Amino acid sequence: MVTRPFWEATAEGRFLIQRCAGCGTAIFYPRPACPHCGGGELAWEAASGAATVHTFSIARRPTHPKFTGDEPYVVAIVELAEGPHVTTNIVECDPDDVQIGMAVQLVFDEVGDDGYALPFFRPA
Repeated sequence: MVTRPFWEATAEGRFLIQRCAGCGTAIFYPRPACPHCGGGELAWEAASGAATVHTFSIARRPTHPKFTGDEPYVVAIVELAEGPHVTTNIVECDPDDVQIGMAVQLVFDEVGDDGYALPFFRPA
């Protein structure tokens, strides 16, 4: 499974991205080939966890049963310092305080009994 290294790293509190050996493009979400050049030599590397809010929306109804009771919450696309965009949630702040361009930092929310975690972001 292409995503296994990513999810195993989340269980250890690490956020991995892929980098193409052919063109150097940083890639997220995990894929078997580079979306930029089509190359298949992708290596895993740790991301810094630093990002900025690219765009967002405030969810006033749960988008998944796991989020029931958390409304309202912020669903966002953040741009990692390494370049890729990630769909995530902004946590640990009032939804009305979130702004495009806001600096955010990675945090994990453990899900299930397997130790895997969802990557979320909070104000930096």
